[in-house]
Amino acid sequence: MARHPVDARIAIPGSKSATNRALILAALSDSPSTVRGALDARDTRLMVEALRTLGAEFFESTAAEDGEASTEGNVDWRVTPIDDVGDGSSAGERFIDVGLAGTVMRFVPPVAALTCHTVVLDGDERARERPLGPMLDALRGLGVSIADRNGLLPITVTGRGSVPGGEVRIDASASSQFVSGLLLSAPRFDRGLRLTHIGAHLPSAPHIEMTIAMLAEHGVSVRRSGSVEHPTWHVDHGVIEARDRTIEPDLSNAAPFLVAALITGGRIHIPDWPEDTTQAGDRLRELLVEMGAVIEQDATGLTLRGTGTVRGLDADLHEVGELAPVLAAAAALASTPSRLWGIGHLRGHETDRLAALEEMITALGGRATAGDDELRIEPSTLHGATVSSYADHRMATAAAVLGLATPDVRIHDIATTRKTLPDFPGMWWDMLGQGT
Repeated sequence: MARHPVDARIAIPGSKSATNRALILAALSDSPSTVRGALDARDTRLMVEALRTLGAEFFESTAAEDGEASTEGNVDWRVTPIDDVGDGSSAGERFIDVGLAGTVMRFVPPVAALTCHTVVLDGDERARERPLGPMLDALRGLGVSIADRNGLLPITVTGRGSVPGGEVRIDASASSQFVSGLLLSAPRFDRGLRLTHIGAHLPSAPHIEMTIAMLAEHGVSVRRSGSVEHPTWHVDHGVIEARDRTIEPDLSNAAPFLVAALITGGRIHIPDWPEDTTQAGDRLRELLVEMGAVIEQDATGLTLRGTGTVRGLDADLHEVGELAPVLAAAAALASTPSRLWGIGHLRGHETDRLAALEEMITALGGRATAGDDELRIEPSTLHGATVSSYADHRMATAAAVLGLATPDVRIHDIATTRKTLPDFPGMWWDMLGQGT
């Protein structure tokens, strides 16, 4: 529990979403390149090892070795692309551990199909429950040979050195990663890709926009047609040009630290917050102001000040569902009711996040009710308890937020935060130690 208002500067490591997209693009590019400021965490290490397994080479250096200031949790990668994509020869079976990383399990199969390997992908126990079926069916429609377990891991991709490509329809209601995973490899498909979303919903659209923007930086144009509800993306066959790039800080990972200032009436400064970004976490600026924060942004970064008031939130989080756990934790400490909606897709993440949030808040004496697509939270007085992290980094950081204003909150397996933050506990304690 925080004894004082927090007052700290927190340097956030690189974006996981941008890092794993950048690593895929570097591995499929036409020549070597460098990815600077990449997040060094479990999910990104799994991506590096997956791409190494497929034939890419990675040389690691720290920013400090290049004579620059280094943010803890970042690494620079010099990447040599996969050199046997498209040569058509058989190269035997290889195994890839996807852990619990959605980007690895959904971005890597199209890359594997472009190689000459038979590739088996499997991961953590919960990973075997995360949906893959629509993307696997789309890959089959594009000419890829895949064996799976009813749309779930483990899967086997039989690479033939090329993917015919062409036109395919997909229901990406369960995850925008299905779309991003196909778009990232699409320029290497023989006939490119014409991909149409046919589902009722399209969650986390900013992540698709991130994918498209990063492809554009590599010389790949993604054209869009169709309706807002059922868009079609067009990608021509062509070269993915090598580009050196620097990864932005992960704005979603800034959420628990910013909320800490909101809840304690303190101050947090996040350096290098980008003025223009496709990251979903940028919406924190709007959402936390609605909850009572004062936010200022300048050339040095973003500063949030708590006012001593925490208001409830009524918000559609369909496009930014990754923010829902920490916002729900803040809402459980608010003075007015909250309704977070448009988040039914969170039931298919590392855990069923809607059910887990209801269970966690209730265990601490709060009042939370999860519906099919929403979470309602009523003001209440919380008490201490031991809560699970559900092997989910977002749930673990949500529990840490609840513990700021609730005595004796104990979190089982806080180490799961290594998925996207190499040392969240150390950063958290450092922040609390800097209180006024």
